[in-house]
Amino acid sequence: MHTKIRINILTVFFFVLSVILSIMLMTANKKVGKERGYDSSSVMNRISYIQELALVRYNYTGVISYKDYRKFLNINVPLTDKYFLLKYNGYIKAGVDFSRIKVNVDSDTIVHISMPKPRILDTVIDEKSIQVYNESENAFNPIKISDYNEALTREKNVMIRDAIDQGIYRQATDEAKLAITSLLKEMGFTHIYITEELVIPQLH
Repeated sequence: MHTKIRINILTVFFFVLSVILSIMLMTANKKVGKERGYDSSSVMNRISYIQELALVRYNYTGVISYKDYRKFLNINVPLTDKYFLLKYNGYIKAGVDFSRIKVNVDSDTIVHISMPKPRILDTVIDEKSIQVYNESENAFNPIKISDYNEALTREKNVMIRDAIDQGIYRQATDEAKLAITSLLKEMGFTHIYITEELVIPQLH
């Protein structure tokens, strides 16, 4: 008689313990699930950390040829020419401004991203790399520091045009999409939609 009662008590005890453990496990799973969920703000915070990964950099080594004259009535004055050659190393960086990205999280698996157009972020000519060749010494028209600065400014514009012609904008967009997609997949999103921001030309 006592043995039967002991068995029933043990059965009830283990049953109650199982129910309590099940409730605790369900509560823990809900908490973990909630912690794993992402809203638009948290996704945006994660995206902002990977901007450097999406930058495209083109390296340049070039030679700048500069020549100018003193002018009178917009005509070059003979024997007043000044000239020099500069050799340099530099680079251009292009990318997407991640602070302007818009995020819309529809569910734990669906997210929409609106991405701005890429732009040139940096154009640099390394001053330490500059070497001067074939520099003129004309007392009537001496070379000034402003001449070097003008030559470098012109060259930066040439670098930008060349990079755009080579497709640096398209590459920057592709790199940004790749970096964002990889991050979102790691976060558990399976349906990722990335669109480029529509820019309406201004009428003048």
